[in-house]
Amino acid sequence: MTASAITPVPISLYAEDIDAFAQSLGASFERYGFAVLSGLFDKDGAGLDKTLVDQALDDTKAFFALPPETKMQYKVGVGGQRGYTPFGIETAKGASHHDLKEFWHTGRDLPDGHPYRDYMPENVWPGEISGFRDHVSELYTALDFLGKRVLKAIALYLKLDPEFFTPTVREGNSVLRLLHYPPVTVAGESVRAGAHGDINVITLLMGAEEPGLQLQDRDGTWLPITPPEGCIVINIGDMLSRLTNGVLPSTIHRVVNPAEGRKDFSRYSTPFFLHFEPPYVIETLTNCITEDRPNQFPDPITAEDFLQQRLREIKLT
Repeated sequence: MTASAITPVPISLYAEDIDAFAQSLGASFERYGFAVLSGLFDKDGAGLDKTLVDQALDDTKAFFALPPETKMQYKVGVGGQRGYTPFGIETAKGASHHDLKEFWHTGRDLPDGHPYRDYMPENVWPGEISGFRDHVSELYTALDFLGKRVLKAIALYLKLDPEFFTPTVREGNSVLRLLHYPPVTVAGESVRAGAHGDINVITLLMGAEEPGLQLQDRDGTWLPITPPEGCIVINIGDMLSRLTNGVLPSTIHRVVNPAEGRKDFSRYSTPFFLHFEPPYVIETLTNCITEDRPNQFPDPITAEDFLQQRLREIKLT
């Protein structure tokens, strides 16, 4: 089995035949925990503006090229919810060596007095890079919108009301991560991203066309996910896997170190971690419980409590 087994689903199918889109996407999620959408930048599709994506990538590269002391001015708190998290902090659950990456987090902007301000701190912005705030904020909004379309398809696949997820994620604690894996010039025990499952509902990932991303298949083998340019990779997170009783699995994945010919090159990617609203109670869907699949998660938990529990496990709080 190779990565070609994950057949890309064209984003344009969303508008042409949403039921077919939902079935194709859902079947890929149920089998792999991952799906690939193609035609991300098609002008007549439901995807993203390529100019915006390119601008945000240029801003990302410019930020990570700043001197370390400049970047550290934007390190906020311990948990890395906003701003800069330096190299050598995040560690996969159960791993003894940190990941080889640094990253920037942008979250949802909320007005003063909003009840979720206790969960979502204010964003910070680097003043050294003109356009960073506008481009990254706009990309956040675009990925949030695309993610909600994907959730509509997932609802249809699960035979739920197509708007089932709409109120659960409307003002979710979603985070856009600008991610930099520096060149790997010295061999060691750390990898760019250790084997892990994502915490959130779904993750939308741009930048996977650069080799390195792998998912662990059911038999334990690792499948490379290296789609053509113009695709976006989407995977199920632990919150949605828990909600669906594992019908849609949160698959373990990793980013391995580059081959010899690419070890002197940085790798950039842009995952958008779509989250539920903090008070949402994750309680197993009744239509995902059967005699053959008993409820694996009988104790409900709020999205906020689940998030904090998992952040502690990966040393981000």
